[in-house]
Amino acid sequence: MSVVKSFSVGEGDMFYIDHNSDNFTIIDCCYEDEDSRDEDFEEIKLLSGEKGIRRFISTHPDEDHIMGLPQLDSVVPIINFYCVKNEAIKKDRTENFDKYCELRDSASKAYYVYQGCRRKWMNVSDKERGCAGINFLWPITDDVNFKDALAKVKEGSGYNNISPIFTYSVNNGVCMMWMGDMENDFREKIKDKITWPNVDVLFAPHHGRESGKVSSDILAKIDPKIIVIGEAPSIYLDYYKGYETIKQNSAKDITFVCNDDYVHIYVENFNYPYSIDTLEQKSKEDVSIGYYIGSFKPHAVK
Repeated sequence: MSVVKSFSVGEGDMFYIDHNSDNFTIIDCCYEDEDSRDEDFEEIKLLSGEKGIRRFISTHPDEDHIMGLPQLDSVVPIINFYCVKNEAIKKDRTENFDKYCELRDSASKAYYVYQGCRRKWMNVSDKERGCAGINFLWPITDDVNFKDALAKVKEGSGYNNISPIFTYSVNNGVCMMWMGDMENDFREKIKDKITWPNVDVLFAPHHGRESGKVSSDILAKIDPKIIVIGEAPSIYLDYYKGYETIKQNSAKDITFVCNDDYVHIYVENFNYPYSIDTLEQKSKEDVSIGYYIGSFKPHAVK
């Protein structure tokens, strides 16, 4: 069993994956409120303390994806920092961006991701431990569009479009996809350079904003069962009409418990007005996780 949690952190992103192997992955960080930050960091510390490998994936260095990074590092030391190789600068530096740069430029901690990269124990198993099932579909480092995005962040702008595209998947089980804050116009330029897999859960890029909406032809290829729409202001959201969605604005924390045959979904808000017709009732209430709203079979389960 693995567990994937999407934290409700306001207009930002933070996730963890408690893998069904000796791995633990944190994706992005965004905390302003100290009380909720400390509680969630302690949860991560407790769960990740049982694992031999812990990694942090940083999609890009906007504040809503790195806020609280120094505090996280002090509670749960970051020793494996995954990001695209970049020279992003900011005119108005913060302690969060300084920590990002420290980790990004560390010879011992940084690992630079790219399309098809292989790494023990990210996606390569051995006799010591199984892998995490994380695979990067983008970037292609010599692509002209990606080079242009790198040039912009080196000048202090356009951070969204250096976001990688990656998946977490389990053999014959769930597949989930992240795109950071990649904007639609950029993704349209590169979409034919990516082999798009079937995806069970898509975390909508740019917090569900219309500017980050995934185009209909890509959606048809990945065929997501659930799209998680983030916490951008509602006036900027696209609700992905025609697809089943969970809206983090109202659901709050969302937890996916991934067993062999089913993915069980729990939300923090016990009054969440869900209406996902395709979900089955295959699990039991567990108030320690949240409010159970239903389950689905992943694409890979026959």
